[in-house]
Amino acid sequence: MESTRQHKIARLIQKDLGLIFQQYGRDHFPGTMITVTKVYITRDLSVAKIYLSLFTPASKPELLGKIRQHVKELRRHLGERIKHQVRFVPELLLFEDDSLDYIDNIDHLLHDDPGSK
Repeated sequence: MESTRQHKIARLIQKDLGLIFQQYGRDHFPGTMITVTKVYITRDLSVAKIYLSLFTPASKPELLGKIRQHVKELRRHLGERIKHQVRFVPELLLFEDDSLDYIDNIDHLLHDDPGSK
């Protein structure tokens, strides 16, 4: 169960990282759209699990690997934005949010014509 403080910090990180990806992603990840869908933060506020929705013409695992290579820069940019709200900037763990792919697959299965097979 998330405390109120955890929830507030998670929302702050989600909002600010979204803005960072809009500005930073334009230069470093051209032709892609990166959205922060969910942030979970540990009780001690030291680690943030960040789920990203990736819209790209290229390979999603390859893009996630490129983003993970820039995690120190992302954390620095985040620190500049939230330095007055937190004592320490949490470590960022990045994951792909595949819930949209899962929903598309279910939708495809439900609307697939069984007589066409």
